[in-house]
Amino acid sequence: MVNAALSPEYGPVVAISVPQANTTVEPEMQALMSACYSLLAARMTSPLQDSRARLVDYFDTLAQTLDRFDVAPVQAAGFACTGSSYLVGRQEDQRRLAVLSAGRGYPVLGAADAIARALQNLGARRIALLSPYPAWLSAAGQDYWRECGLEMLSVASLPEDLLDTRNIYKLSTARVLEIFDQLELRGCDAVLLSGTGMPTLRLIAQLSLPVPVLSSNLCLAWALQCAVHAPKSESDVLAALLDVEAPWRGYL
Repeated sequence: MVNAALSPEYGPVVAISVPQANTTVEPEMQALMSACYSLLAARMTSPLQDSRARLVDYFDTLAQTLDRFDVAPVQAAGFACTGSSYLVGRQEDQRRLAVLSAGRGYPVLGAADAIARALQNLGARRIALLSPYPAWLSAAGQDYWRECGLEMLSVASLPEDLLDTRNIYKLSTARVLEIFDQLELRGCDAVLLSGTGMPTLRLIAQLSLPVPVLSSNLCLAWALQCAVHAPKSESDVLAALLDVEAPWRGYL
């Protein structure tokens, strides 16, 4: 529940840790969380050039990134990097987030964990996965989802094995739609667009499917809203974000 004494003029403070070259998280989170929150972003930086090492380094130094919010009255923090979670695995991901949350005194939520919770909330076990990563990171992501008890009926990735995960930031909605068209949706309970750096909101707004379409940023926004407000029904909050009349659609 929101503590009014901790809420500045523009609403409860939510902190977001963003990979250093990511150009998608801030605009999508601003849209998804509307004008009801004070969103603060800090860049996760790493001198490491190897993509795997850099992603793990983001997680290893997340505590230092959170320190950059100083005395801001943060009520929840989001770790907006699914790739880091995929590489450490489901159990270690949850352990690290729990340790950070206990040490900070506010919930520290990861995008990958938020996706898992959203899919569980929807009762979705069979998914179609858009995974815009190099083959090695896509494989780690699929292992993570299997650890969550999910079955991937269809997976669509970029055709080439990219050398650097930062190429996800070059994707446009039109290019993402081309990849999405590779998916076989028959029999799935939900569609997952993975990756906080991939633009997804315009694509979700264009689609009209009989199953929910989730993205990393949408799920993280949902988890953060639930953490701040402790609603009676987290399902209602998720349904509101997925609704065709959701306010975020008006920001696009």
